[in-house]
Amino acid sequence: MNLYKIAKWAVSAIFYPLYRIRVIGKENIPKNGSVIICSNHISNLDPPVVGITSPRDIYFMAKGELFEKPFLRSLLIGIQAFPVKRGMKDRNALRKGLEILEQGNTLGLFPEGTRSKTGQLGKPLAGAGFFALRSNATIIPCAIIGPYRPGSKLTVIYGQAVDMQTYRDSKASAREAADAIMTEIGNLIENHHSQHASLDK
Repeated sequence: MNLYKIAKWAVSAIFYPLYRIRVIGKENIPKNGSVIICSNHISNLDPPVVGITSPRDIYFMAKGELFEKPFLRSLLIGIQAFPVKRGMKDRNALRKGLEILEQGNTLGLFPEGTRSKTGQLGKPLAGAGFFALRSNATIIPCAIIGPYRPGSKLTVIYGQAVDMQTYRDSKASAREAADAIMTEIGNLIENHHSQHASLDK
């Protein structure tokens, strides 16, 4: 068993009962082929939550500073994270992400680029749109709803694939593609928020 699977098992054993995680729409994630999972970002715990609720192993970007310490670097690489320099266009990270998709793997992205302190959706950066347009990956929107509070319910919804072909054919900008993805994430939140609220009592 590799480090990723060990970490997934251990985090699942803790997080599922602690946050009463409920998952909707896992069947929307294709079993084969390249996939980009795009989620809202409300907590630093979002990456492991998406990681344990997805049926596929996911590669995530992590801020470059975390890779400067040898032990942490080895750990992050073991759980399929790769570095990105925040606040600038990191060509190495872009190439790595495309390489992951070309190999038929799954890339996890948080289009907002940073955690929302209010819980409200922020404006997306162009990165998610870049990967969506430059690859043939299936784009799966994901919404995380609920506070990360022990005993409270956390809902993770995977929506149906976002149709990117129109944007690819029309040579849309990365920003336009990212906006389209964020709209679908927003729709998931809006459509499931009241149901989540009724369950979290």
